[in-house]
Amino acid sequence: MTSRSASESAATPRPTGRGPLCRMTARGRDEAHRVASPLELFFDLCFVVGIAQAGVQLVHAVAEGHAGEGILTYAMIFFAIWWAWMNFTWFASAYDNDDALYRVVTLVQIAGVLVLAAGVSRASGDHDFLVVWLGYAIMRFAMIAQWLRVVRSTEGAERTTALRYAGGVLLCQVGWLGLLVLPEHGRPWVFLVMALAELCVPVFAEKDFATSWHPHHISERYGLFTIIVLGETIAAATVAVKSGVDENDALGELLPIAAGGLLIVFSAWWIYFVVPIHGHLRSNRQSFLWGYGHYLIYASAAAIGAGLEVAVEQAVGKAHISTLAASSAVTLPTALYLLTVWVLHSRYFKVGIAQQAVLPTTALLVILCTFLGDRAVLAAGIVSALAVAVGVTLTARLVTREAAGGAKRETLSP
Repeated sequence: MTSRSASESAATPRPTGRGPLCRMTARGRDEAHRVASPLELFFDLCFVVGIAQAGVQLVHAVAEGHAGEGILTYAMIFFAIWWAWMNFTWFASAYDNDDALYRVVTLVQIAGVLVLAAGVSRASGDHDFLVVWLGYAIMRFAMIAQWLRVVRSTEGAERTTALRYAGGVLLCQVGWLGLLVLPEHGRPWVFLVMALAELCVPVFAEKDFATSWHPHHISERYGLFTIIVLGETIAAATVAVKSGVDENDALGELLPIAAGGLLIVFSAWWIYFVVPIHGHLRSNRQSFLWGYGHYLIYASAAAIGAGLEVAVEQAVGKAHISTLAASSAVTLPTALYLLTVWVLHSRYFKVGIAQQAVLPTTALLVILCTFLGDRAVLAAGIVSALAVAVGVTLTARLVTREAAGGAKRETLSP
């Protein structure tokens, strides 16, 4: 991840001509019509394959009664996917020159996440992280190559920043070898230490020079990935419901789960996109907190889909867990999603206590829905949809009051 440029003059507009090899010069923060490129969209779609595989393994672990172990492995694998995605996203916002070499290196990163996805089942079932490490290494060494191109194209403090990124990524990749050589009980500690080290690389690299990035482009990229993750959630839940109906003729048991899950995902989309966040991303501190915090948003959104699959398997008797455990697999990630979206995203645009209280209160009510037995998912969906309705109503009333106040001031003005 990169942060806001300390100097607007350090960024230059994107060249109109493009050859096979171009200099890696910073793009301007004030570029007009800066949007996600087709390569970035392709990148996102391929990365969601890894998220889908992580979700499948989480479903198996929770359904078999190994929730703790499954959640830990899911968190580790999801971090690798999310961190590689985020590093590329902020790098591209600053230095995307779209030449042939840039495209090839980006495609190598895509290959890396597909290798990682292929190793998810072995990491979850056999605790063998070799293939996952290899896939992550492919992505990270491709990122190092991108930063070394910046080193060749820049000078001074900007060049030092690029060198720090390349060196920091390399050192962290060496540290991740601990997942392969240390005993199994030591791997969670390796993950904790190395995850913190990864998070510190951008802070260290940009302490003297902050790379350029485009607020609207970044907010769009994050929003598009949110859509893709939510879409994967719907796809996974749909397949689970279809299998349950085809194999067990359990339409009556599955309809409440399907309806509740759909309401949850629709509400999750509405709540995230109701505010234009790019106007809030102005400072280094804001961008780092917002960007890092999306780990919880993406992980919880993907976990909702896994939870819906668990609820379906429990409803048809395939999961060896209680109804309460199956319900919590949906309600807890839903509550976490609502809270993190409020903390990172929505609260900056809420006016008054009533608006500020909507999402935290909804999260609490969703958690309470866990105890409603077979109707827990449906109840959580209804609560989420009501939160959207309440939010829309409060906003409409605020707009009406402001309009009435403005009209009154115009009437009283001389």
